[in-house]
Amino acid sequence: MTETAEARIKRMRMRSWRRGTKEMDLILGPYADAQLAAMPEAALDLYDQLLEENDQDLYPWVSGAQPCPPQYLDLLSEIAAFARDRHSPA
Repeated sequence: MTETAEARIKRMRMRSWRRGTKEMDLILGPYADAQLAAMPEAALDLYDQLLEENDQDLYPWVSGAQPCPPQYLDLLSEIAAFARDRHSPA
């Protein structure tokens, strides 16, 4: 049975909030809540692929401590900017 669009976004949001490391929960969870529903299918596919990566790899990529794979560069730059903007004083 094929996953509905609504079920897919719900699953991806839950996986974003329950990563295994609190740092990635706090980076990916709010991003998923705010962005997934409006993302085109290709962007959702890439984000779903990103969710398969280990937090031990994701955190250095999103923080800029290590270069990330080219396929994730734009997405992780967007996620990092979203996280920075959320935590910047108004």
